[in-house]
Amino acid sequence: MYLISKPLAALFDMDGLMLDTESIGIECWTSAAATLGVEMPRAVLIGMIGMHSSKTDVYLLEHLGSHAPIAELRAACHALYMERTQEPIAHRPGLSDILDWLEAQHIPKAVCTSTRRSIAEHHLRAAGLWSRFEFAICGDEVTHPKPAPEIYQKAAAAFNLPPASCIVLEDSDFGVQAAHQAGCKVIMIPDLRPPSAHSVALKIPILGSLTEARNLLTQAA
Repeated sequence: MYLISKPLAALFDMDGLMLDTESIGIECWTSAAATLGVEMPRAVLIGMIGMHSSKTDVYLLEHLGSHAPIAELRAACHALYMERTQEPIAHRPGLSDILDWLEAQHIPKAVCTSTRRSIAEHHLRAAGLWSRFEFAICGDEVTHPKPAPEIYQKAAAAFNLPPASCIVLEDSDFGVQAAHQAGCKVIMIPDLRPPSAHSVALKIPILGSLTEARNLLTQAA
């Protein structure tokens, strides 16, 4: 039985968990590939969800072949993504519910995202979320990105708390693995990519929305 007790801090992923960015990313990769005449199956795109940017080149070479124009593809996708995300990005369902509940319970919150700080801060400020978190640790501020546990270990240490007293909310397998290895409790709310067999085997709560996650934490409080 995977027990969830009232946490002393809550650590949130960003993309696909709080903000509806994953669908935008898929669209941008698809458009970039079409422009460059690269065949990019949806399964390959879904496989990148939650992946740190430092790992995408190797992944794409493995799946698209050494002939693929990886640098051009990445640059075209980035340009499209930056254009698409100038306006505020939609919140994922239930985000306000769980943030309100955590604040009512005086449970501090942090963002732990693989996205680099300049982009993450822009997205969170535009979405009206930046001020609701004590701090953020971003992808360009860790040596070993998710699925390594470093980002969640650093967040727990910044709160001066043991990882086991922190609840992590994640949508991706990479993030779940990072949080689990860090020793945190984890709730998974998948977005576009179903949980892997490895995530399911952890026996963590895998829920349909952040509202469901709030309800689970309410029961544990």
